[in-house]
Amino acid sequence: MSVITDTGTAGEAVEATLNFVAPDSTLNRRFVFPGDEVNTGRFEPHRVMIRNGRRAPRRPTLASHGFELFASASAVKDFADRGEVDAVYPGEVVAALKRFTGADLVVTIGPTWRRSADTGAGTVQPPAADVHVDTAPGFAPRLAQSLFEAEAAAGRSYRRFLVTSLWRAYSPPPQDWPLALCDGTSIAPEEGVHNYLVRCQSRPDPAAMRAPVAHEEELPAALIFRYAPHHRFYYFPDMSRDEIVILKLHDSDHDQAWFAPHTAFHDEARRGARPRHSIEFRSVAYWL
Repeated sequence: MSVITDTGTAGEAVEATLNFVAPDSTLNRRFVFPGDEVNTGRFEPHRVMIRNGRRAPRRPTLASHGFELFASASAVKDFADRGEVDAVYPGEVVAALKRFTGADLVVTIGPTWRRSADTGAGTVQPPAADVHVDTAPGFAPRLAQSLFEAEAAAGRSYRRFLVTSLWRAYSPPPQDWPLALCDGTSIAPEEGVHNYLVRCQSRPDPAAMRAPVAHEEELPAALIFRYAPHHRFYYFPDMSRDEIVILKLHDSDHDQAWFAPHTAFHDEARRGARPRHSIEFRSVAYWL
């Protein structure tokens, strides 16, 4: 396990605006289509202090906070080359998760590319700019079981599963829209609101977005969060392409931090910040 040292280029903390779901937002759906995404929910901005995780007296770890920064170089030369990523990166993700978590089996779900500027056509998405966890507690066990059944031999079982996102920025630092991560022990899943995921080929009509959806409760769902002053946020400034953040989306072991709400934020304090290009890769790890 590699220890990441302070780069010395950022302060102890930064104050920034994070977006939280409004208390009166009752219809919450996220429509994802090539190049963009849109929510039906209403969000409101709050100024939040975000600690520099590199300088934190207590280094954030997967067990203590629900996320951790690791050194993990990649053989991928161009992360914008989808063919190269498909050929090389899934194996690296599996190896990294086994190495850093001790899991026996890792089943990959797939990558998402994000850019803070010039997203272009195709499947490149903008930064996700609201505080969320990608996998709601009710959906995570179903996801883990279905992937395990497809991957493992009949009759096998697991004693623990962990849904993760492995996040890497591959544009040069400093990045203009870094990732803010909430200490999973400072926030409860009961504070979250379900945000149902609907995938579509193009931007939907506003009326269609609010129309009834059959069996909506069976759709994949994320949690989105209302603002509360007790939440503790961190970030890792100046990430290099040889660093990764592993963040928990759902850990069946609730004796430790078992999820980590997160969001992108605009770092207004950094001069000369460059557009952020990143790749996140979701997987499920199992202990047999």
